[in-house]
Amino acid sequence: MKKGFKTSEIKTLGLSSLGGMLEFYDFIIFVFFAKYISKLFFPEHLDSFWQILNTYGAFAAGYLARPLGGIIMAHFGDKYGRKNMFMLSILLMVIPTFCLGFMPTFETIGYLAPLLLIVIRILQGIAIGGELPGAWVFMNEHAPKNKLFVSIGFLTAAVVGGILLGSIVSLFIHLTYQDEAIAKWAWRIPFIIGGVFGIISIYLRKFLNETPIFKAMKERNELETMPLKKLFNQYKINSFISMLFTWVLTGCIVVMILLMPNFMATKFEASGYVKIDFIYLQMICIFLMCSGCVIYGYLSDIFGLEKISVVFGVLFCIFAGGYFYLVYNGGSFESVRIWYFLAGFFGAIGPTGAPFHMIKLYPSNVKYTGISFSYNIAYAISGGITPVLAAFANEKYPSLLIVYMVILGLVFLSSVFWFKSKKVKKF
Repeated sequence: MKKGFKTSEIKTLGLSSLGGMLEFYDFIIFVFFAKYISKLFFPEHLDSFWQILNTYGAFAAGYLARPLGGIIMAHFGDKYGRKNMFMLSILLMVIPTFCLGFMPTFETIGYLAPLLLIVIRILQGIAIGGELPGAWVFMNEHAPKNKLFVSIGFLTAAVVGGILLGSIVSLFIHLTYQDEAIAKWAWRIPFIIGGVFGIISIYLRKFLNETPIFKAMKERNELETMPLKKLFNQYKINSFISMLFTWVLTGCIVVMILLMPNFMATKFEASGYVKIDFIYLQMICIFLMCSGCVIYGYLSDIFGLEKISVVFGVLFCIFAGGYFYLVYNGGSFESVRIWYFLAGFFGAIGPTGAPFHMIKLYPSNVKYTGISFSYNIAYAISGGITPVLAAFANEKYPSLLIVYMVILGLVFLSSVFWFKSKKVKKF
């Protein structure tokens, strides 16, 4: 029977997870209050369509900045240390978020308001691009081998929990304040909260130690001068596999968590269900996915990564396929809800299946660069295409969504079998 975590391991896991949760909360809270930001930070003469389009354009700027931020931060993380970049990523996220909570609107500073809004999103995108790959590498090099996957699973569950935290805060604001008050000033509260807790997290991360693996590489003079060059020369196939895992991650988060609650609300509005019913569904699904991340990791440490990955992958295909079929073929709300929760639980193959495998695809001296490059490039591409594809399929060809999600499950399974084979060297 495995022993529990040591105090030092709990501290490292707790502080890393807390920072990741708050950082993703800061990044995602923007979208929950987009309709208010669109009216406050852009000219009044624009109609509502262009205001909201510009706001989501500013939001998208954060995604476009992710690859650049991730690659640059990973380069220095492989050269100068994981902890330094870990501190920088949260600093780049917290300061802009805090500033947004107090920033003057278009009425006060004119066109400087949307310009500063875009700058804030770019800085947040740079931060988020380096945070999650850095956190995975940091935990991989700190966690004991017999608790590696449950440690990364818990860390990733906390990061996904940042979306849940954003949902809870958004719900609290809307239940506490009238819409008029939110539009005037209450929309600032979530950003100020994120800034305050982020500053606390920065302080707490000071107590984290550099990873022993990086220290050993530095002492043995094994650090790479140009990690990206070595990545391109020796690990192309590993990076391709990592991108496939990231594609699955994007689908599970963007489609299952962010888009489907809205799609379901439209499908069931004639049955008397209202928007808040689906917000609650979304929150429960996020919680179940977080639980799945931890359980997936715990079982992988006991029975082996490949075996548990296959089990979770097969069950995801079954429950995701069944869920989407019921949504678009007249299934009852009660049955749709159950299948949604089960698909969400096994959808942990996305947020945790990706790091579980990616940490094994690169040697330590290019691990941060390899994971960050593959993850951020693939997320930028699939994250941009997936919402458009999903919205089109939801309106015109719902069967495409069923096929798409099952294909993602099969891509995951194929990548696991490829990973298991001798075609890739596992580190």
